[in-house]
Amino acid sequence: MPIQFPTPLTNHGHSRRSFLGMSAGAAAAFAVAGAPAAAAATSRGAEPPLRFGVIADCQYADKPDRGVRLYRQSISKLQEAVATLNEEDLRFALHLGDFVDEFPESFDAVMPIWEQLRMAKYHVLGNHDFQLPREDVLRTLNMPASYHQFRRNGWRFIVVDTNDISTYGNPEGSANYALAEEMRAGLQAAGKPNGQTWNGGVGAEQLAWIEQTLELARHNGEKVVLNAHHPVFPLNQHNAYNDTTLVDLVTSYDNVVAWFNGHNHAGNYGFAGGTHFITFKGMLDTTVNSYATVQAFDDRLVVEGFGREPNRIVPVGAPAYEV
Repeated sequence: MPIQFPTPLTNHGHSRRSFLGMSAGAAAAFAVAGAPAAAAATSRGAEPPLRFGVIADCQYADKPDRGVRLYRQSISKLQEAVATLNEEDLRFALHLGDFVDEFPESFDAVMPIWEQLRMAKYHVLGNHDFQLPREDVLRTLNMPASYHQFRRNGWRFIVVDTNDISTYGNPEGSANYALAEEMRAGLQAAGKPNGQTWNGGVGAEQLAWIEQTLELARHNGEKVVLNAHHPVFPLNQHNAYNDTTLVDLVTSYDNVVAWFNGHNHAGNYGFAGGTHFITFKGMLDTTVNSYATVQAFDDRLVVEGFGREPNRIVPVGAPAYEV
């Protein structure tokens, strides 16, 4: 049975340096508590082969706050994250969708800040990003395609478009619009929580491409991280429409280490079939910021959280835990 940890996460107050600077005694304590021995390696000063930044749901708009959604504050939060990530030795940065919340002109306010990152930069499409027609959104975010891949240091990163089949991301009357309505109605009839208008799914052509890419990565001996806007596990009202199909696909490959996503601003975590499903907390919500850096070792990922995002040790093939 898959292991799930859906409990909301809280800020542990750890900075990156305090996290990586744990004493040998602290690392030993984690090991005694049953943590994999890999955790102790974070305190030995070993340099990882790859480090990158992750932000989810900046979701800026020039409009009044709504509950915990402080739309205008996303400007200063993004500025802080960019400044911090520029101080780190990172190969690239990812934004996991919903860069803006509303209005086409919102991109004009946040893209110049994003462009200050002194590293390669990648966007994932989110449901709120469709303030422009699909091709215009891709051009505005400097995306080569709505789904694509790139490689770094023996790792392959797959950018997934979970808005492929959706009503907000396709013209009314199109085949993918109609299919989204059909899929949503089926989920609602089955009593599933993710039959929501703000969700979408992955079409057959993209599914075939993902499978081909995973085959190629396995053939090349590469570990894989998939990056999407919508979660697929555990079951949640924010999940992609065909979440079970996607989970079955990615967990059938033993070289898939993780699925990263945003969309659910509260954050979440699940572990199934040897794959970690990590929902990063939204930058938008509350006055506390949220972003992370990730270190990729041969045997684990180390997520270094800032603000609301917790620190995690993510072993290859075993459940993650917070530190």
